[in-house]
Amino acid sequence: MRKIIASTYATLDGFIDNPHLWSMQHNSEDAMAYALNLTLGCDALLLGRVTYEGMAQAWPAMGGNPYADHVNSIAKYAVSATLEKPAAWDNSHIIPGDKLVEAVTALKAEQGKDILIWGNGRLTDDLAGHGLLDEYKVWIYPVIKGGGEPLFRPESAGAVELVDSTTFTSGVIVLTYRPTRP
Repeated sequence: MRKIIASTYATLDGFIDNPHLWSMQHNSEDAMAYALNLTLGCDALLLGRVTYEGMAQAWPAMGGNPYADHVNSIAKYAVSATLEKPAAWDNSHIIPGDKLVEAVTALKAEQGKDILIWGNGRLTDDLAGHGLLDEYKVWIYPVIKGGGEPLFRPESAGAVELVDSTTFTSGVIVLTYRPTRP
């Protein structure tokens, strides 16, 4: 069965908004290799509506490197109660919000590579609450932001176990957690 992996950039003080403003200067060759390998191990992106709309504006114009080419080629699934049709981003599909559990259960059962989520919000909370989220990869950046959108919300509550940690030359650390199920 395919795994669903949520990969999220966070500051040391636990905020996730506007990572383009604080993460880029901490990218290192070893971190970028890790990100590429993670992405190549997946053949689908599962995104909440807000993340999907932002990414669908930027990513189709990117390309010419293995990371962007792979992201643009794989299936993209936007979970939304309001979107009626996908954006003009190759291989995009809409999962109606009220069909989330059914659709994601079917996706996990399909043959293929893992499924990647960018970000951590209501989508990951819903998936974790239904036992469908397999891993959190939290990229901790050596930045203290002082405020913003928190990594987790009250709906995120649940037990997790640390299964891996990776430290990069830039000081970024990826902590991999698996939700524990009762």
